[in-house]
Amino acid sequence: MSTNTASEFDSYAEDYEQALEKGLRYSGEDSAYFARGRIEWLGRRLAGLDAPRERVLDFGCGTGSATPLLLEILGAERVIGTDVSRSLLRRARAEHGSDRSDFLPADEAPEAWADVAYCNGVFHHIAPEHRAAALSRVLAALRPRGLFALWENNPWNPGTRWVMRRIEFDRDAVTLTPPAARRMLSSVGFEVLSTDSLFYFPRPLRALRKLESRLTNLPLGAQYMVLARRAQ
Repeated sequence: MSTNTASEFDSYAEDYEQALEKGLRYSGEDSAYFARGRIEWLGRRLAGLDAPRERVLDFGCGTGSATPLLLEILGAERVIGTDVSRSLLRRARAEHGSDRSDFLPADEAPEAWADVAYCNGVFHHIAPEHRAAALSRVLAALRPRGLFALWENNPWNPGTRWVMRRIEFDRDAVTLTPPAARRMLSSVGFEVLSTDSLFYFPRPLRALRKLESRLTNLPLGAQYMVLARRAQ
């Protein structure tokens, strides 16, 4: 889903993680640390809303690496991952396919199916003029009152920009500020509920991470999550 084409992401199917870790290593953490942190935070937000999460859509799932966490942490009964890259989908099916998960082309997501849609770091790869169409697919996949957790890299964080320049498939990405992400969601009919900013402290400052839950209203973390709801 990208300013990078699907075929360009196909070329990363075998070494996607290596390319990602090359940039993230400067934070002192690997992608698994951030993935778990994102989904744990989403779980806290869903619990506060007493929201169902039996059926989860992972929009732009890549290699499907979030699937085990969505099943474990959110307690999802079933996860469907979608992506535009056929090669990434093949890897996802081979590594994470099960009777509780499946992986489909982006335009084949079932309609009005998901209680929750999860998306990490996808929309900065989608050309701005194509973002509304992608969001409309997410909206159509959600059940009425379903929730969408949009995670994006925060261009207001200098560390994020520095890391992205060191990840080959992120160098030319068109990032979204938190206000731009909220406007984008509202423009296609989502009701924006909250914006949380996370991942302030790299590993050398990990003693300060206990403060992060108090800093989520400051839009300066390395990533942010906009939680939005589909109307009836």
